[in-house]
Amino acid sequence: MTRQGQADARYHRAKREGFAARSVYKLEEMDRRYQLLKPGQKVLDLGAHPGSWLQYACQRVGPTGLVVGVDIQEAGVELPAWARYVQADLLTLLPEDLRAFAPAYDLVLSDVAPRTTGVMHADMAASYELTAKALDLAMALLKPGGSLVAKVYFGPQVEELIKRVKAAFSLGKAHKPEASRAASKEIYLLGRGLKKAG
Repeated sequence: MTRQGQADARYHRAKREGFAARSVYKLEEMDRRYQLLKPGQKVLDLGAHPGSWLQYACQRVGPTGLVVGVDIQEAGVELPAWARYVQADLLTLLPEDLRAFAPAYDLVLSDVAPRTTGVMHADMAASYELTAKALDLAMALLKPGGSLVAKVYFGPQVEELIKRVKAAFSLGKAHKPEASRAASKEIYLLGRGLKKAG
């Protein structure tokens, strides 16, 4: 089966299983591999639209947990009682805006992506800016021992972000999920076990 066939299969599987997008299988794979999500956790999902990561996180944390989604667009999916949604520009958000829901989070997810222009260096720069902001918010809001997953388009400045994640977490690395399309320039920054400040 071709890569394109696999992509189509994941798209149809997502529709069949009631998820908003095929990207859910990237998170599912990383969760299975790194044990990111557990019942009762407080999770922040940045760049949450169209909502498949929100749906998956809500399922995994259950009614004793909390999932807060943030995106410049509307949610796009129905959310359970233990989810909240903030329609806002990620670049203008402050940590205090998100502490209104929880003083600290166990996991920060970011599948945020810029509106692509087709100009590769411009798209990479925009992706870097969004992911750097997501990382700043994660550093401010995660509990010690917390985890991070953040997408970025691979480009010249991304090594700097990988170094930040490696320095801040017990396990820090770049990861490309199997569910990512072969031609995609995206990678995920993965951090587990946020070290205590100082």
